[in-house]
Amino acid sequence: MKSLVLLFAAMPTWATHALAQTNPATYPIKPVRILVGYSAGGTGDISARMLAQKMSEQLGQTVIVENRPGAGGAIADEAIARAAPDGYNLLYAAGSSAILPALRKSLSYHVERDFAPVSLVVLTSFVLSVHPSVPARDVKSHIALAKRSSGSLKFSSPGVGSSAHFAGEIAHMIAGVKLLHVPFRGPPEAMSSLVSGEVDAGYPSVTVALPYIQANRIRGLAVSTATRAALLPNLPTLAESGLAGYERMGWNGVLAPANTARDIVTRLNSIIVKSVALPEISASLI
Repeated sequence: MKSLVLLFAAMPTWATHALAQTNPATYPIKPVRILVGYSAGGTGDISARMLAQKMSEQLGQTVIVENRPGAGGAIADEAIARAAPDGYNLLYAAGSSAILPALRKSLSYHVERDFAPVSLVVLTSFVLSVHPSVPARDVKSHIALAKRSSGSLKFSSPGVGSSAHFAGEIAHMIAGVKLLHVPFRGPPEAMSSLVSGEVDAGYPSVTVALPYIQANRIRGLAVSTATRAALLPNLPTLAESGLAGYERMGWNGVLAPANTARDIVTRLNSIIVKSVALPEISASLI
């Protein structure tokens, strides 16, 4: 299946067969809704709300962010796939939107057929983190501990099929270890489980993990990107730490239902690109 990120990249040449439900010349005449497939408080939810505020200022209409968590994001995905293609129903998609079709045979929608790409918003890096009680100070000792524990170590994620889930599973596969995956409804719940010691490890986003690392409430071991993270320059990458070739990033972007009018999609794309480029937004999306 094609990556939705590649669909975003092809946005300028993409076209739809518009349905005559909304007049692009007068759009929008009522509030616009953006669905987020995870609970409030996570990186995706926060960036969606920052984006919505700037979109509202440019559109002259309220842009509402609505959380619809569950099923690794599939509930929100399905709702927008089935929504009216009128420009008033948008999805703040995550990497799970591209992953779920490979994990769930029962999805009632088709990612490439039922969505129109609007704009990529942000790429997200992750940081392998452990609870302070875990006797691992680096990736090498973490892997050694996991091997000795024979699958009893637990790691949390925002849900099955989430980018953080896959960041962990791919790292474990390369390292040749097995950790017990504990999925939650969203990033805040997954982060809370790590901070409380309910789980031993996790792969939160760098922006979510940073204050907890600085407060010594969790211990960062390595970042998921090919190069070190600007916010955590002292942490090595997982590739540097012995997992040769490892690189993993998540993403968020905006999708609309298929058949949304091209003029509306183009206008939304322009507004989102301008919003993301604003210093107060771009600085928060590191």
